[in-house]
Amino acid sequence: MANYAHITELNESLQKYFDLMFDCDVSKFDQVFRSTVQLHGLRDGQMVVWSAETYRDILKKRPSPKSLNAPRADEVILIDFASPTQALAKVRVRIANMVFVDFLTWHFVDHKWLITSKGFHVESNSSGLA
Repeated sequence: MANYAHITELNESLQKYFDLMFDCDVSKFDQVFRSTVQLHGLRDGQMVVWSAETYRDILKKRPSPKSLNAPRADEVILIDFASPTQALAKVRVRIANMVFVDFLTWHFVDHKWLITSKGFHVESNSSGLA
């Protein structure tokens, strides 16, 4: 269903996501996330729901893995296109001492791929916190 251009563009957008997770440069936030995005996941045993504004603030206040000289590790596990304008990506990304598995719903909006929904799971946490 997706053509080569869609796959290439989504892969470039995924790289922007990984870069944002590593350097926490929120000036690039709107190049990755749609303003209406919602994020869902379990933190400390409780379900959290974050808006774009909340997540941008979290990234802004958190020391970036890059600034901590933390190793970078990110990978695309799966990409599935529902249509030329909607896709799902399953990714694994290390944020300092935590490894997340994220399900990212992408929509092609205004000639670019943006995340419209993110479900996250803490796969491992060497700090002992989840």
